[in-house]
Amino acid sequence: MEKEPTFKPEGFFEYMLTYYRGEFATLFLLPISVVYGTYLRLRQRITLWLNTAPQLHRERVQEVIRQVNAWRNGDRRQKLTTSRSGWFTMSELVPAYKKTHYAIKMNMRDIISIDTERRIIKAEPFVNMGQITAALNPRGWTLPVVPELDDLTVGGLINGFGVESSSHKYGLFQYIVAAVEIVTAEGKLLRCSPDEHADLFYNIPWSHGTLGLLVSAELRMVPCKPYVRVHYQPLTGLDNICAAFESASRNTENEFVEMLQFDLDKAVLMTGTYSDRVQPDGHYNPIGRWYKPWFYKHVSTYLKNNTEGVEYIPLRQYYHRHTRSLFWEMEEIIPFGNHVWFRWLLGWALPPQISLLKYFETDTTRRLREKYHIVQDMLMPVKKLKLSLEYFHQHYQLYPLWICPMAVYDYPNGEGFIHAHRLADGTTDNLFVDIGAYGTPKAAGFDGNNALRRLEQFVMENGGYQAMYARTLLSSDDFRRMFDHRGYDKLRDTLPYCREAFSDVYDKLGGKARISPSEYRKFSKKQSVTAAQ
Repeated sequence: MEKEPTFKPEGFFEYMLTYYRGEFATLFLLPISVVYGTYLRLRQRITLWLNTAPQLHRERVQEVIRQVNAWRNGDRRQKLTTSRSGWFTMSELVPAYKKTHYAIKMNMRDIISIDTERRIIKAEPFVNMGQITAALNPRGWTLPVVPELDDLTVGGLINGFGVESSSHKYGLFQYIVAAVEIVTAEGKLLRCSPDEHADLFYNIPWSHGTLGLLVSAELRMVPCKPYVRVHYQPLTGLDNICAAFESASRNTENEFVEMLQFDLDKAVLMTGTYSDRVQPDGHYNPIGRWYKPWFYKHVSTYLKNNTEGVEYIPLRQYYHRHTRSLFWEMEEIIPFGNHVWFRWLLGWALPPQISLLKYFETDTTRRLREKYHIVQDMLMPVKKLKLSLEYFHQHYQLYPLWICPMAVYDYPNGEGFIHAHRLADGTTDNLFVDIGAYGTPKAAGFDGNNALRRLEQFVMENGGYQAMYARTLLSSDDFRRMFDHRGYDKLRDTLPYCREAFSDVYDKLGGKARISPSEYRKFSKKQSVTAAQ
């Protein structure tokens, strides 16, 4: 029998960060996070009030162009990247290339305009979902797809991927984009839409900034109402669970569909619709208030009591229902965070900034995370949901699982990295499901590296996709098997200086392109120079 490795912290500081992580996060990280969050909110309000964002944006774009031209007229030994710190990525990893590439300074975190006649909001790439819902929802507007966590950015959701409980109806975040502006490696500003540079427009999603520097996006808006009527339905029996979930997901009268899987044969299905006011069939639940229990804990009570229920949740609180607890990851960071006393005293400060949590990761917590922890989203055809749940149960035994439906649409001429699922009879089915697995699996003998390799093969064999914000062990060949590179490769060949300026998407995501936070801190200046050369 293989002996379990022993992880011993080195030094007092690492010992404290490893074994007293919750206390450290409470005493130090939460106050810093509150101050930083307050600064960003005030900054947005002042910018919108003064209406300075359009002019500032034009100046920032010209500055990006100037920097790209300076790179192109230089020796061009380094590839380009944005200056945004690697700590601010939503992944548990940090991009190593941030220390080896030529950094283009981009302070682009403003909403540029809100046009209710065209139903378009124009935003810079570092604008996050918290900013957008705060600006739109009080005006009676929203995005068709609002991914849950406040800190998810427009640029990250376009260049990567974004999904929400309305994605069964509207698709992934990329499908609500009306147009984008990018600065190419040639130093040109291009507006890309279905009518302008369409091939580029369709291949930017999932390209992770390897075709150009995204400087703005036009996102479609839809009218909204102040409340979401949420119906909670506890389910038992795997066949029954899968059938009920698929039926709800194909029903476009449901504005929102989400399911939390609490065991192989136990789940709670949630469907939601907009509402003008609280109706007599349910009760008002401001779930986002600081003293409220974490959302997933609240959902589990419906399963425990085996009762259906209806609640009316304020729209913005519904959107960010998983933010305070980071789904259920916060339980491993601050184990006492859902206790009543903590919620009443400090619940308003949650969550700490993910960038700070990453920065203070130790070598010991890194090794433990890589071996025993998982943060992954796998996008599977809905017809494979039962098979996928059985797979996760056998190899991970990790609950809850986040189950969210989404549509995957085929772009014209077969463009794009992902496509609708082709069935055995030759027809296609655009309904997929995101299975989000976050936490510490309980499967006997679990090893994170081996489990991830097997999971990635399972996803490929069944026509699925891996969300590439997370850690991957795919080889370059397997990455190309999973994602369609045809249109992307053509653009990389035809756009001037593109291959010289930007890493291939796999080179930014796979292998040692992204490293642990503790490794990143040790990445010396000498290593940076050597890697760049």
